[in-house]
Amino acid sequence: MSSDLIWLLIRDQSSFLVKRNGIQLTREPGNLLNLNSLKYSGLAQKKNIHIGFPEGGKGASIVTKKTSVPSHKVAKASHKSSLSKGTRGGHKTIKNILHTYRPDLEKAALARLSRVNEAQKAPSVQKPKKLRGVRARKAAATA
Repeated sequence: MSSDLIWLLIRDQSSFLVKRNGIQLTREPGNLLNLNSLKYSGLAQKKNIHIGFPEGGKGASIVTKKTSVPSHKVAKASHKSSLSKGTRGGHKTIKNILHTYRPDLEKAALARLSRVNEAQKAPSVQKPKKLRGVRARKAAATA
């Protein structure tokens, strides 16, 4: 089936579809921006890329669709790899993959990789505010 026909069938009735406050978003794998559109759809497009968290450890996992595998062999139709290079190395790898695969998704894929890397960072500890002026004098007088 063509990707246009698949999109016409799933655009309004997908189980991944989320409709809230007049906005249609989607949770389907392979959709980098979570927008309900043909360009970013992971189900309708023959070539798509999914960037997410790996099963264990740091980095990111990348899943791409193979176009040479028949559509009825779903388990063999994807290629999984993991990134553990860090932010700059990961961005270079994503650019190299998407340069020939889907160049129109490069900006969205880099944004998704940045979000995955940012979510894995440990939260920074905030120092307590240092009292100055009148409040500092009052605190020193009571202590």
